[in-house]
Amino acid sequence: MDTRIGFGYDSHVFKPGVTLHIGGMTLDHPEGLAGHSDGDVVLHAITDALLGAVAAGDIGSFFPPGDARWKDADSAIFLNLAMEELQHAGYRIVNIDTTLILAAPKISPISGDMRARVADLLGIDIDQVSIKAKTPEGLNLDHVAQCHAVAMVERVQEPEDLKSMSAVIESQRQLEDVVEDLLSSVHGVPKKRTVAPVYDTEDIT
Repeated sequence: MDTRIGFGYDSHVFKPGVTLHIGGMTLDHPEGLAGHSDGDVVLHAITDALLGAVAAGDIGSFFPPGDARWKDADSAIFLNLAMEELQHAGYRIVNIDTTLILAAPKISPISGDMRARVADLLGIDIDQVSIKAKTPEGLNLDHVAQCHAVAMVERVQEPEDLKSMSAVIESQRQLEDVVEDLLSSVHGVPKKRTVAPVYDTEDIT
């Protein structure tokens, strides 16, 4: 099985008067995350991990921070683009693992809901999504939220019923037999007569 791994990282500073968006959810908190879009560090990190897994660039390549079109944009838009790039490359998600680093708010009470939300946005099962939270103890980063994300993806295999006839037929002669049978049954074309050799070809030297 052809598998790949992508890594993503994002960070934003907290800012008063801004709505807090994390993991596709709106959280009740006095401060939100400053950013050109909605500042969702979890979705941004996952987006970069997915893009990285198929070597498709990063979030800034598609959505430059200086572009006014993405001002306050919902980060689910970025995630959707990453999913399209993943599918275009012929891959699908195996699992997503994230580590969120912030002093507040507490994530553990809502981690289940956040996993479900991210899984829904990605179109995968909740058991394929992990969201862990840590505090930045002693790092003087209490006013910053960071997220690390790892994505494992695998190449999509062709379903059995989509395999070409040439992949199923073992030899050119078998392929000719199939075509001959079709012509005979559908169009009434008589089958070719097989003429047996008058000598044993194995004895020719």
